[in-house]
Amino acid sequence: MDSKVVAAVRSRKRSAEKELALAQATTAARKRDGMDLVVAWSVVGLFVVACSAVVYAMAAILMPIAFAIVVGIVLGRAADELARFGLPPMLGGLLLALFFVLGLSSLVNTLLGPITELAREAPKLAESVVERVLPFIERFEWGRIALARSVGADAFADVVVKNAGPILGAAAASVTPALIQTLIFLAALVLFLLGRVQLRSTIILAFPSRDGRLSAIRIMNAIEDGLTRYFSTASLIYLALGGFTMMIALVGGLPMPPLWGLFAFVSSFIPYLGVTFMTLSLLVGGLMTHEALVVALAPATAFFLIHLAMENLVVPAILGRRFEVNPFLIFVAILFWTWMWGAVGAILAMPLSLIAMTIFEQLREPPPEPQLPG
Repeated sequence: MDSKVVAAVRSRKRSAEKELALAQATTAARKRDGMDLVVAWSVVGLFVVACSAVVYAMAAILMPIAFAIVVGIVLGRAADELARFGLPPMLGGLLLALFFVLGLSSLVNTLLGPITELAREAPKLAESVVERVLPFIERFEWGRIALARSVGADAFADVVVKNAGPILGAAAASVTPALIQTLIFLAALVLFLLGRVQLRSTIILAFPSRDGRLSAIRIMNAIEDGLTRYFSTASLIYLALGGFTMMIALVGGLPMPPLWGLFAFVSSFIPYLGVTFMTLSLLVGGLMTHEALVVALAPATAFFLIHLAMENLVVPAILGRRFEVNPFLIFVAILFWTWMWGAVGAILAMPLSLIAMTIFEQLREPPPEPQLPG
């Protein structure tokens, strides 16, 4: 009887020791998991910093390629729609790329003449704008104080005129890299459209499991649908805005109203920065054209109000909640990509944000049924 009691006590003691060891192991594992989490996030942070440095250093190559991929996705989906009429997708994509290049060339040729004229007359224009703006500034007490602290109004005008040349020289120095990047963009666009189907198949087959391949198909389809719907709808809306801007320039007495409409259409694809640039341009154009301050401010004010109404009423009503992105995130994305890639980065900020948002949503929400998407 005593031996049985001793055996039971020993058994309980061994069980208690096992439970204590298990608890200590669990606690140690939890501590290791927490430290592993910190290490993992540190590695992710270093990876993000390294990728950002690579993207910034290789901007001359990655920027036109990224732009070509975004344009190629939209043109590729349009080519798939043309396939319903019997046109092969590859041929349709090349034809659409040809039309896109011809349209881009026409746009450049249309803007080249006025930009060249503006560059030639920049010192005179700057002096004229300063002469018109200074009387308006002198109406206010703070303006008179600011001018009094400086050397004088004439010196202020001389500084503006003298700096116009270096600014234009810096712009001219960037023409050659822009031409090289344009060639890279055209070559990448054509090659992407030629190998789009094969590239899509390669990405899908890179996943070993069936679920992974279905997820890849679903994500790529969602990205193509989102970008195509965004660019097609935004193009129609901004085309209407360009028409309104042309009418504003015509009624406001500004020279070359169709060119103002074209500027408004192109600049609208750059969120925040485009409307700011266009409003300031209309303001300068109005000050150079009209003597009366109210009449000079009218074109810029009318454009800003129309753009504000379209961005806050028309665009949300047409695109719906599908493309609603946090404005703060869009603003941060614009700053980041503008710092990375300049003006092209500002244009690509919204498409890249849509791609990232689509991938996040597709990975967060599992498919309702395990079947190939239609």
